[in-house]
Amino acid sequence: QVRLVESGGGLVQAGGSLRLSCAASGRTLSSYVMGWFRSAPGKEREFVASISWSGSSTSYADSVKGRFAISRDNAKNTVFLQMDSLKPEDTAVYYCAAGPNHSTRPLAYGYWGQGTQVTVSS
Repeated sequence: QVRLVESGGGLVQAGGSLRLSCAASGRTLSSYVMGWFRSAPGKEREFVASISWSGSSTSYADSVKGRFAISRDNAKNTVFLQMDSLKPEDTAVYYCAAGPNHSTRPLAYGYWGQGTQVTVSS
């Protein structure tokens, strides 16, 4: 069993930055692909970024490519999402997730955190 807890969300002006963290307990994250997803009001949960278990491979949604960066520290059992040049359309609840293989589909991930709110004002 893996327990994931996100932190680092908040209110920021457009153009600003936030760094989200996802801390795991219960089992080491080193054998899992980690993903970040987000849910905005009235929209389905969408893929944001993912990172391989070693950290050598990353993937991003087109909407965040060049602005967001995912990273992980397996020694600290933590995954990060650095978000720069934030836009109002990035406003959503952000979730981290753990799964056996890379996927952009939420159903492919078996473990989820409770989410952290990110609000970007214009």
